[in-house]
Amino acid sequence: MCYGPEFIAASLQDWLTKVGIKPLRIYPGSPWENGYNERFNGTLRREILNAEWFTSLHQAQTVINIWLRQYNRIRPHHALGMRPPVPEALLQSGP
Repeated sequence: MCYGPEFIAASLQDWLTKVGIKPLRIYPGSPWENGYNERFNGTLRREILNAEWFTSLHQAQTVINIWLRQYNRIRPHHALGMRPPVPEALLQSGP
């Protein structure tokens, strides 16, 4: 199976069409059109990718997954009134 970006993009587009989602695209070189994602990517890069030296893909996945759990479940976000993105009710009902 091919895992190049062009194949992944085609598979993703097929799946989005199948589930009825129309992706919104931004113009290249216009990060202000996608501020939330740009902020997330910068935070991930600054706090994890630039700060860690990974010796394996498994190690990178483990560290990033731990960071994502903390980012989404514990860490307060200014845009959400200093609350984490995951609502309190979801945290109490699942793993």
